[in-house]
Amino acid sequence: MDGLGPRIKQLRLQAGMSKAALARRVGVSDVTISYWESGTIKQIGHERLVALTSALDCSIKQLLDDDSLNAMASTSRTSSMAVFSLQAHLAAPWERRDGGAEEMSTLQMLTRDCHLVTPADNESFDFLFEGDIAAIAPCDRFQQDGLYLLERDDKLQIQYLEHLASGRMRVSGEQLHGVTVESVRHPPFRIIGYLRARWSRQ
Repeated sequence: MDGLGPRIKQLRLQAGMSKAALARRVGVSDVTISYWESGTIKQIGHERLVALTSALDCSIKQLLDDDSLNAMASTSRTSSMAVFSLQAHLAAPWERRDGGAEEMSTLQMLTRDCHLVTPADNESFDFLFEGDIAAIAPCDRFQQDGLYLLERDDKLQIQYLEHLASGRMRVSGEQLHGVTVESVRHPPFRIIGYLRARWSRQ
């Protein structure tokens, strides 16, 4: 997370904002902004990260991207503490064998044993939209009612899975024209992960 402070400062200056102005928009003191930018405070909670993207009018990817850290990552071990870009027509980023998962930052994990993901450019998922962050815990079976990352027909989806008294599983998603629901006994998909937490930019 060492690269986040300079990135905040760079985006603030590009936006033509003073520390005090940014502090007002984020809801913190200007001293806190100084501490963030200098790296004195290295841990920034997810709510503040989302507030920063709104105040600086940038995407979560722009805020967390650090070219110097990316360069270091290519010559050192790949950090598991990263925010990945989630794309519907590609395998889950942590399952890719070709090293195609884009390393955005050595951001310390906000949720233990999870991968942090945000939709890639021009990608949209049910329950997860541009600028949102989700903490996905890898799993391969239904654990409890909730949101899951699924692979169906070679495409990644985020759906709500619910256990029914009949023994079937209800699968539902958000669509532009209402809610789609199906009840299945033998799911035609592979469960990849459970969305343990998600944070919206809105």
